[in-house]
Amino acid sequence: MSANVSSAIETLIAAACRQIDAAETPPPLAELAAVAGLSPWHFHRQFKALTGVTPKAYAAAQRTRRVQAALAAGRSVTDAVFDAGFNATSRFYAGAEATLGMAPQRFRAGGSGEEIRFGIGQCSLGALLVAATRTGLCRIELGDDADTLLQRLQDVFPKAVLIGGDAEFEGWMARVVGLIDAPEIGASLPLDIRGSAFQQRVWQALRAIPPGDTATYAEIAERIGQPAAVRAVANACGANPLAVAIPCHRVVRSDGGLGGYRWGLARKEALLDREALQAG
Repeated sequence: MSANVSSAIETLIAAACRQIDAAETPPPLAELAAVAGLSPWHFHRQFKALTGVTPKAYAAAQRTRRVQAALAAGRSVTDAVFDAGFNATSRFYAGAEATLGMAPQRFRAGGSGEEIRFGIGQCSLGALLVAATRTGLCRIELGDDADTLLQRLQDVFPKAVLIGGDAEFEGWMARVVGLIDAPEIGASLPLDIRGSAFQQRVWQALRAIPPGDTATYAEIAERIGQPAAVRAVANACGANPLAVAIPCHRVVRSDGGLGGYRWGLARKEALLDREALQAG
């Protein structure tokens, strides 16, 4: 495919994404394809290749984001669900726990009633926050100071019950520190990983990269069977909530550049340098 044709397809798919974003209910595939001037089969194939998800999955994700915003604004669950374009509350509830991370009523209340254990400490890369739901670790954050990390957790779950870690939790924190300082040892940690189907595939591919190795965003896209979804892979890396446990720091650009890292490029470089030294 020539560069001009590729650019034209990207423009058409971007326009389709905007059409889905603006629609009250998900537009039918045939309608999206017609606007793009492509056959439904060709449109579906190009859309998935460029975004990493199908048009149906993209529309579902957008509806979920609308529900999240409406619930966070205090709207009732029923109003939020129907306003977002769901034609039945049952369809939303079927996947609500996985997409919201908790029951819709609790999400609406800012995590009210949800118990989240957490611990804050120091590691070789600065401040460290580890938080867990009843299922497993849900956040591993790195930063410059403990107060900022705690504020981030409170921003995500402003009404959750935050509980200081007990002796068992301190053990989990020690294992996270071990992942940072001695990644070649590895650690089996209980994780509460929630994200879209595409994000889950990317994160699983990242966890398969051994310490001391790296992969490019393009290589990860290839490994998950979506070679054209390089940008979507980068976005999934940026959305990773579990530093080091999901090692997005091992993904670099094709030109050898570090790319991005939500916890700071200096930390990414330090992690890679340490792993390369230990592997050597």
